[in-house]
Amino acid sequence: MVQEPQRSGGDTILEVDGLTKVFAWRGHSHVAVDGVSFALHAGGSLAVVGESGSGKTTIARIIAGLETATSGTVVVDGRTITAKAGDVSARRGLRGNRGGRSERDRVVQMVFQDPFGSLDPRQRIGAGLSELLTIHFDLSRTARSARVSDLLQQVGLDDRHAQMVPRTLSGGQRQRVAIARALAVEPKVLILDEAVSALDVSVQAQVLNLLADIRAETGISYLFVSHDLGVVRQITDTCIVLNRGAVVEAGSTSQVLDDPRDPYTQALLEAVPKPGWRPRRRT
Repeated sequence: MVQEPQRSGGDTILEVDGLTKVFAWRGHSHVAVDGVSFALHAGGSLAVVGESGSGKTTIARIIAGLETATSGTVVVDGRTITAKAGDVSARRGLRGNRGGRSERDRVVQMVFQDPFGSLDPRQRIGAGLSELLTIHFDLSRTARSARVSDLLQQVGLDDRHAQMVPRTLSGGQRQRVAIARALAVEPKVLILDEAVSALDVSVQAQVLNLLADIRAETGISYLFVSHDLGVVRQITDTCIVLNRGAVVEAGSTSQVLDDPRDPYTQALLEAVPKPGWRPRRRT
């Protein structure tokens, strides 16, 4: 049995236990997530690593409330936010007296690989942020405006960008806006699903440094979904490795990447191009 990553301190902010997701269609079924368990401590950063189809994004979407688990539980900040399909009582875990989706959004936010799909192409960036603040907080117009400026500054943008629409921004700027939108509701867990994989290397480094600074300043916790082991090494403390939906290795990021014990993890590391690598020519 693979042990969950060791926590380096702090209370547990996210606990996943026995998470399973089975997709079924036309009499066939596919186990996308197979009994996955792990924990993330408050202020920590945990990577979920694996090839395409390993179940990484499915886990992220379940935690974010975009998919329903077949079985297992997800507990964020002491509250159960999902369980097996049809378990109504568990889905009420975050509702309390204030209700539903809005409360869950205040706890968990997700940043996707392509930010353009989550931005209204006709809406100015500042207006979109202000709209989010209106939904989730009781702020005056002046306070909202100030908060929009603070959010843009936090992600390395300024008030000029508030007047722009998504198509006038670069890919890196759009991703910064997506991060600002996620931070606007003050979540405790931020899921980053291949959030830098589509960016140029130089821009990718800038965004990773930005994320490190935000984590240091706010104490937010990251769940970082990625196939890029170099990025994982830079941004995370702990790591789990998935193969066909199951955890095959877990531990501190340095331990997993520097001294892998599972053959699958070893194969992932061996597939990373080394300095001086040249593709073979076909004859």
